[in-house]
Amino acid sequence: MSRQLRIVFMGTPEFAVASLAAIALSHHEVVGVVTVADKPAGRGQQVHESAVKKYAMANNLHVLQPLKLKDETFLAELKSLKADLFVVVAFRMLPEVVWQMPPLGTINLHGSLLPKYRGAAPINWSIINGEKETGVTTFFLQHEIDTGSVIQQTKLRIGENDTVGQLHEKMMMLGADTLLQTVNMIADGNATPIPQNNMLEAGNELKHAPKIFKEDCSIDWHKNINEVHNFVRGLNPYPSAFSLFDGKNMKILFGRKMSDPEMKMKPGEFETDGKTYLRFACADGWYSITDLQLEGKKRMTVEEFLRGWRPLTTAL
Repeated sequence: MSRQLRIVFMGTPEFAVASLAAIALSHHEVVGVVTVADKPAGRGQQVHESAVKKYAMANNLHVLQPLKLKDETFLAELKSLKADLFVVVAFRMLPEVVWQMPPLGTINLHGSLLPKYRGAAPINWSIINGEKETGVTTFFLQHEIDTGSVIQQTKLRIGENDTVGQLHEKMMMLGADTLLQTVNMIADGNATPIPQNNMLEAGNELKHAPKIFKEDCSIDWHKNINEVHNFVRGLNPYPSAFSLFDGKNMKILFGRKMSDPEMKMKPGEFETDGKTYLRFACADGWYSITDLQLEGKKRMTVEEFLRGWRPLTTAL
C-alpha cells in the first residue's frame, strides 16, 4: 500500500463525485473539498448545491466554497490544511497561487487522450468528430490549460451508437479508477510525467474541444448521414442537436442512418407516413428520427410524436 497523502479535492458536477468517492474511500485522507458557491437555480430560484458538495456533506468532509480563488481568507484556510496534493476534476481554472501550493503539486483528470481534445467539451467533440477511441488522462497543472505533463492515460472504445450521456457514465468510472492509481503512483514516487510536446505525432492535426453553445447545435442536413449521426449523438442528452420543424425548434435526440446514394430530395426535406417514421434527407441518405423533443414538450418517441402531429408544412 502506498503512503497516505493529505489531499484537497476540487470539483463541481456529478462527473467529479465518482473520483472524490474513490479517494475518500481509499487510505488517503481528504482534508478539504473545494467547490462552487451555492446559487439559486430553476423556476423557483431555490438554492442549488453542487453534486460534489452534496457528497462531501453526506460524508462529513470539510467543504470550502470561495467566491474568489484569490481571496486571502480562502488561501489562508487552504494553506492551513497542509495538503500534500491537490486533485482537480471538472472545476474552474485555478490561479497559480493555488495550484503551486501543495509540495507534490496539483493534478487534473481530463476526459480525453491528451494532447487531443484540450478544452471544455472533450467527450462531445470526440463523438462529433467520429472518433473510435477516447479515454482519460491525469496530468500536472501548469500555466496553459490542459497542457501539463501527462502522468497516466487509460483508453476507452467509442461504440458506433454511443451518446455523450452513455460515454460520460463510462468515463466517470474509468476516470475515478485511473485517478486513484495516479494518486498512489505519486505517493510512492513512481510517477514519471511526460511533457505533452513529446506526445505530439508529426503531421497529425491537434484537435480541440471548445465549449459548445446553443447556437452551435443546429443540424446541417447538407452533411452525410455519418456526420449527422455523430453530431446528434455527440450532443445527446445535452445541449441537444436541433432542427427547425413546422416553425418550431425540434431537438433531435437519436436516429438511424439509411443510405441512399441516389438521394433526389434536397437536404433538410422530410418524409413521413404519419405513423411510424419521420426521416430527413442528408447528402447521401436519410436520417430517420427515433427520439425527439419538440419545443415546449417532453421527450418522446417518433411514434408518440406522430400520433399528435398535424403538419403545417411539407419540408424544412
